[in-house]
Amino acid sequence: MRTNTFFLNLLGRGFLHLFFWLAVLAFYTFLFGADNDNFNDTLLFSLFLMPVTIAVSYVCIYKLIPDYLIKKQYFLFSIYSIYTFIISAYLVMLSIFFSLIYISKFDYNLMPTATKNMLFVITAVYIVPFVVSGFKLLKLNLKNAEQNNKLKTKILNTQLKLKEQELNYLKMQIHPHFLFNTLNTMYGFALKKADETPEMILKLSNLLDYLLYQADKPFVLLSEEINHIEDYIALENMRFNDTLNINFDKIYNTETKTIAPMLLLPFVENSFKHGALINGVLNVIMTLESDTDKIIFIITNSYKKQAKTAKGIGLENIKKRLDLLYPKQHSLTINKTNELYKVELILHS
Repeated sequence: MRTNTFFLNLLGRGFLHLFFWLAVLAFYTFLFGADNDNFNDTLLFSLFLMPVTIAVSYVCIYKLIPDYLIKKQYFLFSIYSIYTFIISAYLVMLSIFFSLIYISKFDYNLMPTATKNMLFVITAVYIVPFVVSGFKLLKLNLKNAEQNNKLKTKILNTQLKLKEQELNYLKMQIHPHFLFNTLNTMYGFALKKADETPEMILKLSNLLDYLLYQADKPFVLLSEEINHIEDYIALENMRFNDTLNINFDKIYNTETKTIAPMLLLPFVENSFKHGALINGVLNVIMTLESDTDKIIFIITNSYKKQAKTAKGIGLENIKKRLDLLYPKQHSLTINKTNELYKVELILHS
């Protein structure tokens, strides 16, 4: 099948070239016979010029342009172009000489008027290679542009896949930390045989459902992310009991607003894990505001500065995710004092 297609394409190209050179022959015959009534003489003279014209054209489009000009070997291109011109000019003069012999029988006055001007003849001969070379350059430029576009598309697809893989890896890092904290809390309640344990299991079930079926999506509804955070807060409320003072204010006007899943939870986790009890109470204040253009999330927790402070879970992780998901469309500000740790995240859309 491929062999048949190859031969059909080759045959088609052959007919196309043949048609083109017949058109060039007709052009020469008309050009040199404009003021001559003897059609046979001008046709014969044109035939003498055709081998030179064909040879120069093919040398240009199959050797000089692809091997030297396109590869930016300008010196060799210039040298070989000069060689080609000298040799072809000599062959044109031979063609004129033979036409003088066979057509005019050495009688210069019998030659068609247009063929007597050597400069005119050489110019006419080089018009064809010049036009053919122009089309060749145009074709090569279009081909290179197409290849560059394909290469750019391939590179972009590769970069996209790498970003997706990196993003999935970053998400996977979040899940073990979250599950460890939650299961550790549930373990403590189970040891005490607390009545809240079934409710904790239900909350955890909701969170696991979110992790398994929603976190793999590129974006989820902001309302779903908020519900997820509230489930987590409920679990922490059970763990801290009376030692937790938490306030979560939410202002969002649109139900269709979306956000990357598991983007805000690490900040909430860190506020509990690295927050400090001041006067026996951990204070956590969260506000979330959203409109059609942006999301503002601020979380502040009580904090005690230590000589060596471990980095919060997922902080570097979240920074990388923000760079991947909201490039140049976010700002993250973290401020620490002796008693407060404040995070402000703004997402633009």
